[in-house]
Amino acid sequence: MIKNLPPGSVNLLASFLISMIITGVILLFCYVSFTVITLFSVSGIFILSFVSVYFIFRFIMKKYFSANLKDIYQSLESATGNSKPDAASWKDEKIIPEIINVIDGWKKEQEKEIDKLKQLELYRKEFLGNVSHELKTPIFNIQGYVHTLIDGGIEDADVNTHYLNKAAKSLDRLISIVDDLDSISKLEAGKLIIEPRTFDICEMTKEIIESLELKAKEKQIQLCIREHSDTPFFVLADKERIRQVMVNLLVNSIKYGKQGGETEVNFSERADTLVVDISDNGIGIEKEHLPRLFERFYRVDKSRSREQGGTGLGLAIVKHIIEAHGQKINVTSEFGYGTIFSFTLARSK
Repeated sequence: MIKNLPPGSVNLLASFLISMIITGVILLFCYVSFTVITLFSVSGIFILSFVSVYFIFRFIMKKYFSANLKDIYQSLESATGNSKPDAASWKDEKIIPEIINVIDGWKKEQEKEIDKLKQLELYRKEFLGNVSHELKTPIFNIQGYVHTLIDGGIEDADVNTHYLNKAAKSLDRLISIVDDLDSISKLEAGKLIIEPRTFDICEMTKEIIESLELKAKEKQIQLCIREHSDTPFFVLADKERIRQVMVNLLVNSIKYGKQGGETEVNFSERADTLVVDISDNGIGIEKEHLPRLFERFYRVDKSRSREQGGTGLGLAIVKHIIEAHGQKINVTSEFGYGTIFSFTLARSK
């Protein structure tokens, strides 16, 4: 209760209590020494001691506490990066509440920072576990195939070719993971140079759709550009990196699309940007997975995702490429009905 009082009130309260004690001691002394003292004398003693103690308190507080408190406040302000009026010009009564406010604010910020660090630590552990799992799978496969060949399988013409092909596929997967890890490391470190130039993204999308035609036919999925979007749209971006983005998103739509489904690309102009939407009527993504979809190695359905292939880094790379262009990408999805990936690019002027 006392700590909530203003500093001036604390001075008054302390002076009152000490004055009461001094007056009581004097009265006790008079009683023991059989000295008669009048009410007027008692009042005078109390008032004199109260005034004396009060001003002594003010002097001590100002000389030994207030200056140091203002220095402490200035140090706290510098440490927390806040900018408020100079504490040197403040009255003594104001400095303590301000210090309390700064400390409370700093405490809340630190609690948020600690929560964030705990979350990042959790993600780090999960990431290391995912990297280990993704690398172990092809390595153990290659190990098994090679040992089978060493143990005599190399002599069988049918077995050696079959196992060598399987080992080669696992090796290709391992190389893809390492390449993607290298790419994402460079993107995160800002070492991957973006070389923007003007190109027609609609024409590039047609080329990509044509190259993915066989893969789409395997699942009877139709890839197309929305009718009114089938016109030239010129953007200023790194063509090969945006090609990588489009291929990744279209391949994903094929992998997780429904048999006989459809994936549609739509372009729409907004001010200085072009919005690219890639929508499908596939299996969709549950809401709880959406916030983490662009994390490295994050898989919605781990067993099914690994069966479909891929390194688990594709969407993380896509996000970094788009952000390296100073643009944004987001995803909306309804489980069981489909998914829409949308990103922006700068229009060519």
